[in-house]
Amino acid sequence: MSVDVSATLGDLVTENPARARVFEQYGIDYCCHGERSLTEAAGDGGAELAEVVQALELAATAAAPTRVGVSAENAVLAHDIVDTHHAYMWEEMPRLQALVEKVHTVHGGRHPELARVRAAYTEAVAALDPHMTTEERVVFPAISRVEKAQALTAFGSFVEPVAQLRAEHDAVGVLFREIRTLTGGYAAPEDACNSYRAMLKGLEEMELDLHEHIHKENNILFPRVLELEGRLTSE
Repeated sequence: MSVDVSATLGDLVTENPARARVFEQYGIDYCCHGERSLTEAAGDGGAELAEVVQALELAATAAAPTRVGVSAENAVLAHDIVDTHHAYMWEEMPRLQALVEKVHTVHGGRHPELARVRAAYTEAVAALDPHMTTEERVVFPAISRVEKAQALTAFGSFVEPVAQLRAEHDAVGVLFREIRTLTGGYAAPEDACNSYRAMLKGLEEMELDLHEHIHKENNILFPRVLELEGRLTSE
């Protein structure tokens, strides 16, 4: 499949989710900043555009690991986000918090960077808790009501709530990029115990899941919701 270098990162991953792995490999942010074209973003990880394009073309033959098709209704997609990504986060955040605390306590003396890893992770969790709660209790139910009624409701416009949610995505993304840098790309030091290694694996898996999670919202769900609102407003 030919890759359109003028297409946005979000659209490229939506077309074929297997491409997300390529962007992860090259350090290209396709979720929080998925509105950029491939040409604009290719240099993020220091790679040449032609190299990234070749990798994306190879990824086109891979199976697309998506649970819900992009043609799914907005309410269905929102439900999938809650069942898949929110459920994972609610279960994993406290488990990983305890592990981060333990590793910092045991290894912090020899690895001072763990103090900032602990602080950044704690800050990210503190932001994600109300963020996901707002989505589950307020924004996503409103999306479902508007889609079902095909009419604007008492909720009002989605423009400001979506902008706020996107800003919160950006903030959490920054924190996880910092954690990745602090840990040298989640590389275990020579003196790392099993708990240390488990912490690094857990942090990396959470960041990757967040990328997919944010992509579904920023690049698929939210644009479609705003498009629906615009159409209903003009009718």
